[in-house]
Amino acid sequence: MAASLSFSTSSRLLFVVCRQTKMPCLLMKHPQLPMLMKQQVMFYPTSKHYNPKFRKERRRKFLKIDLPDFEKHQREKKMSPDELRMKMKKEGKVPPRSHEERPINISSTGGIFESFVPPEGDGVSTLISSEGAKQRFSGLEKKGKSFLDLRKIKKYLEEFDVKDFSQQAQDIVVEAQTLLQDIKKNEDRLHELVTERAYPELTHGLDLKTCRWKFVGSLEPPRVVHVRVTELLSKENLYAQITIRLHTQQCLAIYDRFGRLMYGSENLVKDVLEYVVFENHISNIYGQWRIHGKIIPDWMPPRDPILRTYQLPKFEPIEEDVENNEENNEGDPKENQQQHATV
Repeated sequence: MAASLSFSTSSRLLFVVCRQTKMPCLLMKHPQLPMLMKQQVMFYPTSKHYNPKFRKERRRKFLKIDLPDFEKHQREKKMSPDELRMKMKKEGKVPPRSHEERPINISSTGGIFESFVPPEGDGVSTLISSEGAKQRFSGLEKKGKSFLDLRKIKKYLEEFDVKDFSQQAQDIVVEAQTLLQDIKKNEDRLHELVTERAYPELTHGLDLKTCRWKFVGSLEPPRVVHVRVTELLSKENLYAQITIRLHTQQCLAIYDRFGRLMYGSENLVKDVLEYVVFENHISNIYGQWRIHGKIIPDWMPPRDPILRTYQLPKFEPIEEDVENNEENNEGDPKENQQQHATV
């Protein structure tokens, strides 16, 4: 009792005693009654926080969330498009519209403009033959515009040299073909060497296959055969495309997901003539020469067919019903007469 009295004041004690003994008269005559009525009592807990500071921060902890009306959503699903449009007009809302948006990438163009047409018999005919002389003469006619576009490139790339670029282009092709042996590991580097248009064409179908490629050597030095510069969206936004002629020896083998050979051979060396197109966004300070596509002439012979592996189907044997066949033969009198006639 002494311990409890030490923790309570006289006013609190009087308040508790009067409440328990039901003597409000003593409580009404107490001089500190207004203070008692305003003071918080330890026996009556309140919802107020014990620390009056940071009230705004505590209030921000609780948010009033407007829960969605699921019944309204179900009703709108059953409405026809005309009813939904009229309802949105009454509510002052704009009716929904279908927009088909496609991402635009301006770091590269969407195709090859004014593509180079390879002369028929290139890589086979010599300079002495009549076909070789015609190729040289037609090439001189097309070089006029290439020289003009080459000047435009040198305005933006002052250190550009055609001979150095030819060897650089061959190194890019060799590195890109080598990285195709593991696409997932070398994906970032492939995007640096190949444009956004050529990447899906280069990696199509290789996710479940194994590619083995090897560069043996060059039969002829690489050379520039076609140069074009075009503008896109504005006159200052220029793109340059250069076609490189590559006559090389390569080994290519493609295996399916089961490890069976589908195409080519790792030991067979073939002579390959390619026309690879490189593109550079020359208006961009950080533009790079990347592989943009490959020109395949119409006169090129078709490729070897792919060796595909198929699963041999298992068919259940068909049992012949001999009794039904005999009954059918007995039921046809015309057939029986013909059989007797032949006998």
